[in-house]
Amino acid sequence: NNYTTLALINKATGDALRLEILRALASDAFGVMELCQIFDYRQSGMSHHLKVLAEAGLVSKRREGNSIFYSRMLPSKTSPLFLLQQQLYRTLDQIPLPEQRVANVQQVKAERAALSQQFFASQGDGYREQQDLIAAFDIYGASVDQLLMNSPLPSLSHAAEVGPGDGEFLPFLSAKFQEVTALDNSATMLGQAKHYCEKAALSNIAFSCDDTQFFTQHPQYFDCVVMNMVLHHTPSPADIFNDIAAGLKDKGVLIISELCRHDQDWARTACGDLWLGFDAEELEQWALNAGLSSGQSQYIALRNGFQIQLSQFVKRET
Repeated sequence: NNYTTLALINKATGDALRLEILRALASDAFGVMELCQIFDYRQSGMSHHLKVLAEAGLVSKRREGNSIFYSRMLPSKTSPLFLLQQQLYRTLDQIPLPEQRVANVQQVKAERAALSQQFFASQGDGYREQQDLIAAFDIYGASVDQLLMNSPLPSLSHAAEVGPGDGEFLPFLSAKFQEVTALDNSATMLGQAKHYCEKAALSNIAFSCDDTQFFTQHPQYFDCVVMNMVLHHTPSPADIFNDIAAGLKDKGVLIISELCRHDQDWARTACGDLWLGFDAEELEQWALNAGLSSGQSQYIALRNGFQIQLSQFVKRET
């Protein structure tokens, strides 16, 4: 009943805190306890507000192992209330969160990043064995290279790989581009990639121990950025898209290989995963918000219950 839904939306948005929660969920998903930290609010009260927003169809929830994460529900174009919900979000997104809320959001993301960095710092060579349980590079590497070959690039000057792991895809980039940057926020993992490239005598690769804010410091510089099986380790996937888009030239290409959404929670402890894969629609929405258009895509099924999605995104001309 559209009248009932409209009443629920009016009820949900008739509270200032719930509007702030919707604003915070504009480009990221947060768990209940994370939202309590961001808004300095008790858990029972936060759960109530999220329930009201969910009943109005303004937030959706997904289970990540033992935790439930909330995100903003995208308006359905077939709904008679589409324009209302769309305009609500547009209006909200023009109103910045208070500085303390923003600082709390950054603290939550920093804590996520620290957990990921601790995992990789402690793993070293053991990470490769665990990762191969999910998806060995041999399974998807050639397909990523083929997608790269089929990508119309602005030039072949500069490429980057985010989270190169052992460095197995860097020779593919080295052979195609004049200069390649290997970017990783884990010195341990970056060292392994560097060792791999030294053994392969690759001379056109620079190694940078940094996060994806690196791209905002090199605007409009890269023809191509590749990210293989990395996004599910990152504290804020939406931020990753925004950062990379800043570093891409117009018509530059982002290629991502990533796990489809799954329910195998053991990947968290074994492989340091923060997210249990993603839906294609999530990647497309983050890309769209960052000024990237969806291109080619491909799916690779694995025998152990996982599925890999390969996605190409192209930066729209500014």
